[in-house]
Amino acid sequence: MHSIKISLITAVYNGEKYLKDCIESIKSQTYPHIEYIVIDGASTDGTISIINQYRDVIHHFSSAKDLGMYDALNKGIAASTGDVVGILNADDMLAGPNVIAQIVDTFQAHTIDAVYGNLNYTAADQNKVIRKWISRQFAKKDFGMGWMPAHPTLYIRRELFKRYGGYSLDFGTAADYELMLRYLYAHQIKAKYLAVLIVNMRVGGMSNANLTQRYKALINDYRAIRANKIPFPLKALLFKKLAKIPQFFA
Repeated sequence: MHSIKISLITAVYNGEKYLKDCIESIKSQTYPHIEYIVIDGASTDGTISIINQYRDVIHHFSSAKDLGMYDALNKGIAASTGDVVGILNADDMLAGPNVIAQIVDTFQAHTIDAVYGNLNYTAADQNKVIRKWISRQFAKKDFGMGWMPAHPTLYIRRELFKRYGGYSLDFGTAADYELMLRYLYAHQIKAKYLAVLIVNMRVGGMSNANLTQRYKALINDYRAIRANKIPFPLKALLFKKLAKIPQFFA
């Protein structure tokens, strides 16, 4: 059987604080066929020094000013050569050494385009779980109720990026949400839910930095919903926000 090659992409800018944890979680994977790509946005801290320490793990690296994280991810996708593409943020970690092996097993066992799973939001030191994003196998109608998979857990066949495009830079911090709506709802790709913890993600993020950023994120979410013709977009937006509440009690 053909060995599936996984391209993992990390976009980073001034990420020296947690980047080592991110890379070590990739280095510890038991699955051998991983292409690791790091796209740096011309960092001015110690990020490049850390990257240089792990050049034996990193198969492609570039450092240049860009238009933000999603522009960097598009560059990483363009440079990738794997069968499947996944994203790992610079301050996140794969949840265990067998994560990629389990993802590959799922691709090999099913005729599918994508795999997604569960995610934990953790404190900065990762010693405390703040909330748990436990997903499920989706139906198309779920998007109208605000459902979405956890983006950092989503692994997609690379050929689909050529067919349906990468991250749109027109939706701000909702670019990942828009891409998932476009792929899973508008184009109805075949995705399989893998009921395992895939990523430990530190709380925070661009869209939650302050009230202004949260307002912009709300508007961009709404625009993404409208762009992909989700019925009753205001309802979908409301339920998307409400869906976070049960995660604190999972």
